[in-house]
Amino acid sequence: MTRPRIVFMGTPEFAVPSLAALFDIGDVVAVVTQPDKPKGRGQALAVSPVKAYALERGVPVLQPQKLRTPPFSEELRRFAPDVAVVTAYGKILPKDLLETPVKGCLNVHASLLPRFRGAAPIQWAIAHGDTETGVALMVMDEGLDTGPVLAEKRLPIAPDETSATLHDKLSKLGGELLRECLPAYLRGELKPVPQPSEGMVLAPIIQKEDGKLDFKRPAVELERRLRAFTPWPGAFTTLDGKLFKVHRAKVGQGRGEPGTVVSAGPQGLEVACGEGSLVLLEVQPEGKRVMAAGEFLAGRKLAPGSRPFDT
Repeated sequence: MTRPRIVFMGTPEFAVPSLAALFDIGDVVAVVTQPDKPKGRGQALAVSPVKAYALERGVPVLQPQKLRTPPFSEELRRFAPDVAVVTAYGKILPKDLLETPVKGCLNVHASLLPRFRGAAPIQWAIAHGDTETGVALMVMDEGLDTGPVLAEKRLPIAPDETSATLHDKLSKLGGELLRECLPAYLRGELKPVPQPSEGMVLAPIIQKEDGKLDFKRPAVELERRLRAFTPWPGAFTTLDGKLFKVHRAKVGQGRGEPGTVVSAGPQGLEVACGEGSLVLLEVQPEGKRVMAAGEFLAGRKLAPGSRPFDT
């Protein structure tokens, strides 16, 4: 077939490698992304990473406020797309839009479906303690990441992985998946396979409170959540009523009432948890810079047996 006419829908940095891959596969006739948003102290309007890349490549950019009223499908139909590829666009597509491209809408999703359907699959894969994740190429339907899967690529999750490092790996993997599988799909060589009926886990959008360290939880779980919610919202507690961020920690062997200081010294600040203990290695008191826990303790004594943290 001639080069396919492709519409791309995406917004954040994660989606850029997917868009870049499409230029190698066909003609990208339009890019759809979220409207510009105010950013920073000056609240100047900032373009999305996908919009910035599309403009560099000279592709028309569309930024609808709404998809249903008036029907955005009518505007998209003017571009006569063979297929639409969606990566982290940020909105659910209505039925009329899904049916506009001749060969449908495909989604690059950052998990091995049906595990971690939803907005934050990268973070929740780490928080759940999974040792493997990946990206899936799915034919979209009206549900939340429920469409049949065309292909997937797997990736191990390293023991020290954060959502920031895993984000970059999966973003690149999404582009590779498109290069390998989209041409085969357009030639009719890949058939969509329904997702398994078992094994579904939701990955809801991350809230700021998800980063709060609840020392009643097992230390293993808290260490995973710290890595999952780095860089945002980060892991935090309160010390003497003030915000106290934790940037790096490891699981310890200490015991005690949750929130109790087990030990405090150059090696770190060890705090008892519901199971085991968490050794805080890098911390950031409110209004201060990030520092080693030992450096913090040189200026702020915390006695073993005390319970200075909010539990």
